[in-house]
Amino acid sequence: MRIIEPSYKILTEISEGGVKELQHIEKIGRVCYKSEDKITEDGESAKNFVKMLIGRGHEAMIEHSSLSVKFTVDRGVSHELVRHRIASFAQESTRYCNYSKDKFDNGVTFIKPFFFEEDTQNYKEWIYAMGIAEKSYLQLLKDGATPQEARSVLPNSTKTEITITANYREWRNFFKLRTAKAAHPQMREVTRPLLNELKEILPIIFDDIEVEE
Repeated sequence: MRIIEPSYKILTEISEGGVKELQHIEKIGRVCYKSEDKITEDGESAKNFVKMLIGRGHEAMIEHSSLSVKFTVDRGVSHELVRHRIASFAQESTRYCNYSKDKFDNGVTFIKPFFFEEDTQNYKEWIYAMGIAEKSYLQLLKDGATPQEARSVLPNSTKTEITITANYREWRNFFKLRTAKAAHPQMREVTRPLLNELKEILPIIFDDIEVEE
């Protein structure tokens, strides 16, 4: 049994300062206004133009660019991630992945719940429950059950990897919902640092979204 922390990885390559990405949006968006003559090569016109679009709520134009992110989270969190319908998903499948195999270190990996402090009774109860789940899962496989049958004993804490590709407009909506105080705490555990990183590498697109403390 392995216990790991949740994480994410941005898969889309982003240019320095996100300039090329902004220029792509500008090139498309200026068709609406027929103002292509105002495009500058240094990217300054793109920054101002995209900022104007977002400020006016004309976010249809930023749908022309997309971003892919791989999340390593528990299955409870992944169930909420796939509710964002204007996106594409690729998720580790417990139907086909056999965790008794060597490539999975012959066991199940679980995501550590940050709200249970180590050395507390709650954490000990959680560890015990994960151990029982893994033991039952491996025994079912040994007794001839298929992975899709054995997975029925795996809990929400089971680790999964899920890659999400969505356009910038949907990502903005995603962060407004998933970094809010009302969001699931384990969801916020990965979405808050992701948003902060995107503010650094894709400024203007995400700058105006505040992370609630």
